[in-house]
Amino acid sequence: MRVMLLAGLGLALSAGMARAQTPPPSAVTDRPPAVPIKASKIILVGDSTTQVLSGWGGSFCAYHVTSFAACVNLARGGRSTHSYRAEGSWDLALAEMKTPGFVKTWVLIQFGHNDQPGKPGRSTDLATEFPANLRRYVREARAAGAEPILLTPLTRRQFKAGRLDRDLDPWAESIRRVAAELRVPLIDLNKRSADAVEALGPSLANRFAQVPPAREVAAAALAGTTIANPTAAAAPSAPQNNAAVEPLGDARLAFDYTHLGPVGADFFSKMVADELAVAVPRMRPLLVP
Repeated sequence: MRVMLLAGLGLALSAGMARAQTPPPSAVTDRPPAVPIKASKIILVGDSTTQVLSGWGGSFCAYHVTSFAACVNLARGGRSTHSYRAEGSWDLALAEMKTPGFVKTWVLIQFGHNDQPGKPGRSTDLATEFPANLRRYVREARAAGAEPILLTPLTRRQFKAGRLDRDLDPWAESIRRVAAELRVPLIDLNKRSADAVEALGPSLANRFAQVPPAREVAAAALAGTTIANPTAAAAPSAPQNNAAVEPLGDARLAFDYTHLGPVGADFFSKMVADELAVAVPRMRPLLVP
């Protein structure tokens, strides 16, 4: 009897050990096979309305891109389609596009603010030079193995009698035409941002700035009109109307109607991400709404 009990106990222990060493069926069938996933890259090219600290790009890379995409912000304040190339920044972007190992590289290109008249060394002719520069960017990005995406420029937030001054409309329209001509994905950020800002009105839109406005500026906004911030106008290096100025890449914080603080950066970076998901469906797995 004792021998039989010991034999039975041995069989039970052997069976238990076998069950412990053999994973349950669900652990085998429900676990997907390990598949290596290659990373993609997103490169941002543009001016201070895209760069970190004063544009939407910093928030976009930080909060709206998954870990399967390297997000490189090469936007620089005060640059136009001409000066960005002339100083060598585009060469840096091309080098990033050619970096091996990425399954796909996308380059988002947004210019217009500094291509407008009155900016020596930066302004471009709207009818000829500006669209020609955009076409060259698109061709060279494609030749480097990247997929270009054109963005119309972020709106400024200047109002008169409750109406938004859409002063960048001609440049936005030129970008739309180039995108259609070359079959490039288009993010119409100018229209989306202008419609949103106009719906908010000047007072609420002032919250998008880097710092709060002066008291008289806030009062004018409540009446439906924007005026130059007097504290900025008093600075030796600032012009009388600071609304359309882009610093040449510095990190000074000031109130104006062009650049973005954290609230503005978060608001418009989400807008860009949402538009990208629609315009470029292949990017959806890389984007965080």
